[in-house]
Amino acid sequence: MIRILAGALALAVSAFGALSQEWPSRPVRIIVPFGPGSTPDGAARVIADRLQARLGQPFVIENKAGAGGNLGTDAVAKAQPDGYTIGVSIVGPLALNTLLFPRMPYDPFRDLTPVTILGAQPSVLVVNNDLPARRVEDLVALLRRDPGRYNFASIGIGSLSHLAMEAIAMRGATRPVHIPFAGSPAAVTALIRGDVHMSVLPAGSVVAQAEAGQIRMLAVTAARRSPLLPDVPTLRELGIAGVEADAWIGLIAPAGLPDPILDKLGATVRDILAEPATRDRLRTQLISPDGGSAADFRAVVQAELERWGPVIRANDIRVGQ
Repeated sequence: MIRILAGALALAVSAFGALSQEWPSRPVRIIVPFGPGSTPDGAARVIADRLQARLGQPFVIENKAGAGGNLGTDAVAKAQPDGYTIGVSIVGPLALNTLLFPRMPYDPFRDLTPVTILGAQPSVLVVNNDLPARRVEDLVALLRRDPGRYNFASIGIGSLSHLAMEAIAMRGATRPVHIPFAGSPAAVTALIRGDVHMSVLPAGSVVAQAEAGQIRMLAVTAARRSPLLPDVPTLRELGIAGVEADAWIGLIAPAGLPDPILDKLGATVRDILAEPATRDRLRTQLISPDGGSAADFRAVVQAELERWGPVIRANDIRVGQ
């Protein structure tokens, strides 16, 4: 009996090892739950290029946008766990949407395997040039003095952009009017034109306009200053603590992905993220590379739920019926 069990164990170990060595033996698709040109899309393309070079098979990007990122993330959740469909996703589809949507087509905690966080882009509190607020304290005083007069743009109801601005308003005991847009380009255009007064947006969508003098950056919504924007203070430095809204991008796979493939994928991506050339490419998109463990990834998702749940409930933010 012992010999039989030992033999079975040896066969299983051998099979798992062979599985890892053989993967990938054909093209792998990486599903991005947002459109081409989005921050997750840009990060995914950088990683796909390097995975293809390292592993010798095509890694093909498939954009599948819709439902706040749920559509593409659901496609990953429902794919065969064989390593030939993986994806990237962000805080909404992996955490916040469970609090915002009355029904989800998948359970992100049961149906997905976290691999690693690829990187994060700081979010920035920006204002229209004509707004008489050059510091965060000026902005809060302005909002308190004329409640309801001022508005802010976001990139959608329940987005990190929306929640971060609501959290700032809560801490400033004020209530600006929310105007959602379909994405960062439309929100930035409205901000430049003066159709809206302020917004919290990903750095990649506002830094060029700020450097051109079209809008003003007041603070980054992060726990510490971004090395990519070292001269922009944090909200914490300016007296508004607890608003941390880095726009991170995570690599995910379907639940049930065999450990040998998961280990090989994770280790390869972490090696890629350590490459100076890869780090430079991501930084040109204002993304700070990460590459933590799957456990680190899970801890970040849990922290996001704990951070934004009270904001969602206090403002009764919902998406759909």
